[in-house]
Amino acid sequence: MMFENKHIVVGISGGIAAFKAAGLVSQLRQKGAEVHCIMTANAAKLVTPITFGELSGNDVTVDMFANISKWDVEHIALAKLADLFVVAPATADIIGKVANGIADDMLSTTIMATKAKVLFVPSMNTNMYENPIVQANMEKLRSFGYEFVEPESGHLACNTSGKGRFPALTTIMDCAEKCIYGRELLKGKKIIVSAGGTQEKIDPVRFISNRSSGRQGYAIAKAAWMEGADVTLVSCTTALPTPYGVKMVYVQDARELEKAMNAEYDSCDAAIMAAAVSDYRPTVQADQKIKKEDFDSLHIDLTQNPDILYGLGQKKRGQFLVGFAAETQDVIEHGKSKLKRKNLDMLVANDVAMPGAGFNGTTNIASLLYKDGHMEQYPKMSKDELGHIIIEKMAELMK
Repeated sequence: MMFENKHIVVGISGGIAAFKAAGLVSQLRQKGAEVHCIMTANAAKLVTPITFGELSGNDVTVDMFANISKWDVEHIALAKLADLFVVAPATADIIGKVANGIADDMLSTTIMATKAKVLFVPSMNTNMYENPIVQANMEKLRSFGYEFVEPESGHLACNTSGKGRFPALTTIMDCAEKCIYGRELLKGKKIIVSAGGTQEKIDPVRFISNRSSGRQGYAIAKAAWMEGADVTLVSCTTALPTPYGVKMVYVQDARELEKAMNAEYDSCDAAIMAAAVSDYRPTVQADQKIKKEDFDSLHIDLTQNPDILYGLGQKKRGQFLVGFAAETQDVIEHGKSKLKRKNLDMLVANDVAMPGAGFNGTTNIASLLYKDGHMEQYPKMSKDELGHIIIEKMAELMK
């Protein structure tokens, strides 16, 4: 599981979003983490410590000098235990205390004493969040290596709208995973990833496409972000959630995809072409819906689309270029040919006819082919796992 054998301390400060931290604690525990909670006195007035005790399965610390059944009274105990410290919600008060070296309760004291990575999840009134003092405190903490999850914009508990909402749990979980497992293998690198299947318009309501869901490309983009890269994801689908921290560019057809990739390519360090590009498009695209009453049979003339990956390979000037080969027979042979023909550094080949591999599913079975001739084969695994492997292998070769 994601956080198996990891100790995560969750600090809950006195914001109205304290009740949402209950869901976070539950999620962390479901993903295998050993969770310990520290609450401020004000947080304990909003949500009872019993709630967090039940959800975490451990005693909840509020009073710095109370008798704690499982720990030394010293605040150092939890500080030493933590693999990660998550402060959610993080109020302006707790951010300001840590930024200015104030340790006057159990939460602030433990944060100051830990050597684990600390992830703040700010949640507060918009005007408070945008206050230059609060912004300066956050910037100061970032300069010392503290991590932050950007709050969302929307309706707030104070009946106003703006930036300051408690982020989605999936976002916090992704950031926690990055804090624990990310090794900054691609720090300072700019990576572009394409994902999904292109849609070539026949008329305003019909198009030619394929069965690609985009999941593998999205998983690769997330893995690259986790390793510290500046990631741009060029997506042919809007059906998947936007990965946190990733710049999105949405396209539909192959020509739009080619334009978007070329716009980013010259300034990137690596490009990963995971999108499934339609080889052909209708020669003529109807302006109005084609009515079946008008035709006994319909013939559509097709024109070949540009070979985007080949074009990137031809103009490569130091970029690391990764392609994909989705095949149904002679997978390795076709993959080796494509690797050489398109001037790639790595190719991910998979047999989409195999159960558990290819389009639409959450798993994949892949072989990684390299330009020096060697190959690595991997069994069925989640697309997230394969995404991390692709990024790790790429980072090794980019050193």
